[in-house]
Amino acid sequence: MAGASPIRLVILLYEQAIEDLRRAVAAQQKGDIEVRTREINHAILVIGHLQATLDKEGGGRVSENLERFYQQVVAGLIEAQARQSIGGLEKQISLLMEIHDAWCEVERQLTPQPVQSQDTSGNQSRSGWNA
Repeated sequence: MAGASPIRLVILLYEQAIEDLRRAVAAQQKGDIEVRTREINHAILVIGHLQATLDKEGGGRVSENLERFYQQVVAGLIEAQARQSIGGLEKQISLLMEIHDAWCEVERQLTPQPVQSQDTSGNQSRSGWNA
């Protein structure tokens, strides 16, 4: 995504991994092992991209915690794949959604809020209509 902030790109990667895993759950429910496997593998690839972008030198404790988190999610996905466990996939989706929501909150806090225009008396302007 050209012009997207680094935080927005991280959010989009989380959304991609979550969507991959939702498709994997749907495929598992249909008994389509090939699609389930492909979707889980793609989610693992996306998580690998997230992991590769961590600032391990300057990221401190946050980077270390995310590194462990990504390792745990991947391990959980491999286990869910081996056990053909919808519950295991749903657990990883839930974990990813929690962190996704935290990134969305960071983005909201860093995005400037629009300021409403006010007239000189301190009242909000009303397009020229008198009340």
